[in-house]
Amino acid sequence: MSIRTERVAALLKSDLGEILQQDYQYDAMLTITNVRVSPDLLQAHVYLSIFSTAGDQSEVFDFIREKTPEIRKKLAARIRHQVRRIPEIHFHLDDTAEYVEKIDSLFRKINQRKSGGKDGSGQSGEESGQ
Repeated sequence: MSIRTERVAALLKSDLGEILQQDYQYDAMLTITNVRVSPDLLQAHVYLSIFSTAGDQSEVFDFIREKTPEIRKKLAARIRHQVRRIPEIHFHLDDTAEYVEKIDSLFRKINQRKSGGKDGSGQSGEESGQ
């Protein structure tokens, strides 16, 4: 990415984060994890991480997608003097945290099998007749 696209992405991340936290209420914690802007600055892909105790992550995401035109208008009011054209916003669920948790869980299972599969004699439970 060029310096310009990085700056616009950072600007969008900051302002969209404020808009989503101040203007909309959810029963979930919402975080913008990443913003990718096209080289022509006309498309912005916004990655959201939604943590919900009620497990209604898709409900919150659907609500945000439904409000995308309204969110874009609020964003335009904030950044109209900094960019020529307001990019089209495309929201995506960021499943990176879930993926990391799944990988960590697999590593924990592997480590448990390695350490738990051996008894004090250095033989595995199957070899020692257990």
